[in-house]
Amino acid sequence: MMSCIPASFEILAFFLFAPHILGITKIDAAVMGAVLGAVSPAVVVPRMVQLMDMKYGTSKSIPQLILAGASCDDIFVIVLFSTFTSMAQGGNANLKDFVNIPISILLGIVLGAAAGFILSLFFETAYAHEHCVRNSMKVIIVLGTSFMLTAIETWLKDIISVSDLLAVVSMACVLKMKSTAFVSKRLSEKFGKLWLAAEVILFVLVGAAVDIRYTMEAGLAAVVMIFTALLFRAAGVYICLLGTRLNLKERLFCMIAYMPKATVQAAIGSVPLSLGLPCGKIILSVAVLAILITAPLGAIGMDQSYKKLLCRDKDGDSHLRP
Repeated sequence: MMSCIPASFEILAFFLFAPHILGITKIDAAVMGAVLGAVSPAVVVPRMVQLMDMKYGTSKSIPQLILAGASCDDIFVIVLFSTFTSMAQGGNANLKDFVNIPISILLGIVLGAAAGFILSLFFETAYAHEHCVRNSMKVIIVLGTSFMLTAIETWLKDIISVSDLLAVVSMACVLKMKSTAFVSKRLSEKFGKLWLAAEVILFVLVGAAVDIRYTMEAGLAAVVMIFTALLFRAAGVYICLLGTRLNLKERLFCMIAYMPKATVQAAIGSVPLSLGLPCGKIILSVAVLAILITAPLGAIGMDQSYKKLLCRDKDGDSHLRP
């Protein structure tokens, strides 16, 4: 539910209000909603991994829930984006695109789990034959496998849909389950150090992809539309969490974690403009503005609130539902 309902609520907000606030057509509003509907895994995933390491919220599987939902969220939104873009160009919605969503999710999980199991078997076999694989070498091998999983999505895109992001996440989950606590902790520490540099590079690239000139053209109306859509998204997150054991503070943290926009918007925000759609310029303007507002707001919000909103657990993970 967390992979589609919050994004659907945000797209609905654009569909209902953007024609009145920004003066665009309904189908253009749907395209805009699809561009803005994705949460940024680049902002969310590393923080959820950090929370799992520090055991914040793990008794109710909160970081795992957000991590999995954010990973699937992008697949769902990008499929809707391609469909709405086709409709805006005068085409029709393709049923195959919607069928590919669960297929992509399932194959990504299976492929990643298989890769994680093979890597774990390789490390165990090497250890059994007294060929100790250093943790630094393990990091390089895991990174190489992650890049290969990403490439597989590109290789197979004309044949079948596979989620590379979910494949990488499920590979890491299997590796953690199959490894000893000491080894997984050491690997986590090494990847954490790599992330310090990678995070800087990531946001430099996002900044390079953003044309700041378009923010001047968006105006106050775009800011109002962005925050209206975020309220709808927060309502979607809250509805998803009804019936769970999460308290109000924990639900509020989930809402904050589902706020950031960055990499997806930087990647597809300019596509409508490049396709020559009349709404292309305003969509790019709102996308750029959303990145500038929500990426730092969401990142700072998570960093400053997790100690206040989540409980630290020392007993490990349990299930979200009773």
